[in-house]
Amino acid sequence: MNQQTLQKLRQMRLTGMAKAFEATLQSDKTEQYTADELLFHLTESEWDDRHNRKMNRTLKQAKFRYKASVEQLSFENNRLDKNQVQRLAACDFIKAKENILISGSTGIGKSFLASAIGHQACSLGYKVMYHYSTKLFAKLKMAKADGSYMKEIKNIERQDLLIIDDFGITPIDAQGRAVLLEIIEDRHGKASTIITSQIPVSLWHEVIGEQTIADAVLDRIVHDAHRLVLKGESLRKKEQLKKDNLNE
Repeated sequence: MNQQTLQKLRQMRLTGMAKAFEATLQSDKTEQYTADELLFHLTESEWDDRHNRKMNRTLKQAKFRYKASVEQLSFENNRLDKNQVQRLAACDFIKAKENILISGSTGIGKSFLASAIGHQACSLGYKVMYHYSTKLFAKLKMAKADGSYMKEIKNIERQDLLIIDDFGITPIDAQGRAVLLEIIEDRHGKASTIITSQIPVSLWHEVIGEQTIADAVLDRIVHDAHRLVLKGESLRKKEQLKKDNLNE
């Protein structure tokens, strides 16, 4: 009877429940459970299994630059406001359809921080997409040429959280500005965006270039956005110095 039950659980794709039931049988613990306790244990196992599989899918689809977590973040020397980061890690800003703007010098950990918040959002069941800014604009330009542009834009629009990393690292041309405006317009008031940049937010107007489009974009992403300005030395340089010292 137990083998038939296991087979039916697998056929119904209740893999978490099947694994938990099989493990319980092998450990001879079935008699330790009441009927209610066993049902609770199996249901919890199925719930956890589905949650983990869903999170793994969302992490894979997000295509993060770094495998990062909030627990790995460094708050030494006040480079980050710990309370602010912990509040944002709760991901209530996604529920509120708010944006996050992260700025600071190169190597300071902007991309890692954005990825950590993105990973946290995935663990809470949100759909997340990560893009390096220059590659995003190049990809969408190519999509316009091959006819897949609307499909790509719709995919971006469906994300609960979009991360645009290293914004302004290269000049934005007219086509790039039009793409940026469309993305921001589609998401305004509907979904959240995290943007990281080496350039202070006060200079983004110059980065975008054309005044009318710059005004439209910044009005939608800067107003009421959460801002994090990272301070201190380059973490990449510090890591390299550690490696060099170890090798000496």
